[in-house]
Amino acid sequence: MPHSISPETDNQNMDTVEETMADAPAKNDESQEGDNDITMEETNTLPGVVKEEEKMDVKLEEILAAADSDDEFPSSAPEPVRMNAADPEVMRTFYQRFFPWRYLFQWLNHSPTPTNDFGHREFAFTLQGDIYSRYNSFPSADLLRKDVLRLLPSRFEIGPVYTTNPRDRKTLRNSSAFKPLSKELCFDIDLTDYDDIRTCCDKANICNRCWQFITMAIKVVDVALREDFGFKHIMWVYSGRRGAHAWVCDKKARTMDDQKRRSIAGYLEVIRGGAQSGKKVNVWRPLHPHLSRSLNILAPHFQEDVLEAQDPWASSERAEHLLSLLPDKALNESLRKKWDSSPGRASTSKWADIDSLARSGGGSKNLDTKALLDAKQDIVLEYTYPRLDIEVSKKLNHLLKSPFVVHPGTGRVCVPIDTRKLEDFDPLGVPTVQGLLEEIDSWKGDDEDGSEDKAKNLQDWEKTSLRPYVEYFRSFVLALMKDERDPKIKREREEGQAMEF
Repeated sequence: MPHSISPETDNQNMDTVEETMADAPAKNDESQEGDNDITMEETNTLPGVVKEEEKMDVKLEEILAAADSDDEFPSSAPEPVRMNAADPEVMRTFYQRFFPWRYLFQWLNHSPTPTNDFGHREFAFTLQGDIYSRYNSFPSADLLRKDVLRLLPSRFEIGPVYTTNPRDRKTLRNSSAFKPLSKELCFDIDLTDYDDIRTCCDKANICNRCWQFITMAIKVVDVALREDFGFKHIMWVYSGRRGAHAWVCDKKARTMDDQKRRSIAGYLEVIRGGAQSGKKVNVWRPLHPHLSRSLNILAPHFQEDVLEAQDPWASSERAEHLLSLLPDKALNESLRKKWDSSPGRASTSKWADIDSLARSGGGSKNLDTKALLDAKQDIVLEYTYPRLDIEVSKKLNHLLKSPFVVHPGTGRVCVPIDTRKLEDFDPLGVPTVQGLLEEIDSWKGDDEDGSEDKAKNLQDWEKTSLRPYVEYFRSFVLALMKDERDPKIKREREEGQAMEF
């Protein structure tokens, strides 16, 4: 059976005006690697959308009647497709049959009943030909879905909620009246920022060994956001290739201004300096409770995932960097002689050598043991503490890739990460768009309990390996909406209370 939605392909008539956007995504974003520089394009009115809105009687109550049903987006019988992830027809099939549009709407809208939280939200599309279309907005999930199916972006990004509909910004007499009101507090962790310490992979390449750096980062940032700032609704999402994004969705997080966002980003930032710089950790003593807690979390990872799995000081050059981080020159010289006499000595042994030589005197008569302990703590932090792309977190109007889009390079879906099973998450095993198409082609039609009738009512994503990720997202969204209905949360919204530091 052919797909139930036919494409609208008249993209040549797009009325675009080229302009440079200061807060557009950075060119080094991992999902843009290998592409040409993106030309910033603004689409005043996407073709067909306003026209459809005028003609259609959109019954939003019916669209959102049930939190666990997507019946208005019916499944269709599969057509075998064997193409790569960047193919427009592959993307059409994915957006049409697998993307959880209803839950995306409820997540951003914070309610099953339409509000400006969704209607005034900015969406940005990366289109074919390196066209970047900003300030798109939609009153319903159905209209967003229709436009995505028409334009077939390689990905789309989510921006802030504005004071008015982003499409209408140029009709305002006072341009300063158009400003961002709220957006989730976001964090971005990318494995390329670990290239100077990971030895298994570099650049866009990843494996399960270096993914442990992301696991460490999620543990440290997540507990800090919950325990130190009181945030509750935090969703981590795999970026599709080599990193993870955090979306802090609490009301008090969404309404923070740039100054408060910078303060939280600064609180979490410990690693400073580029790959070629020297000491990257300079912290006050005694350690802040957040850093003491982080060291307790990171210590086991340092032994197993850094010293043993990465062997970071195997080469003489890398071992010299370790010595540069130690405070005693005499001890350093003794260590250097020992290691030069034992080529190929493992990093676990070199780390143990520091203490053994220090206890035996190590050639230093005035060894400052306190300074050595502090230096060792700083080294553990340098090799394990989260390396954040801090600019992503600082500004209210920053855009970030939507969950559940497909990475065009890897074909992997940007799925949420269940932090309750963080150690089990395998970035190389997440569903790919090609795999999903194969799964739906080979699906037998019977539900788990053998009920054929029940199976007929399943959505396509429920028939594939995407199911647990969508169900996790659904439970996250329902918990968020439940809290938004809480009288205290409503009162905060009405009174415009802001987070106090």
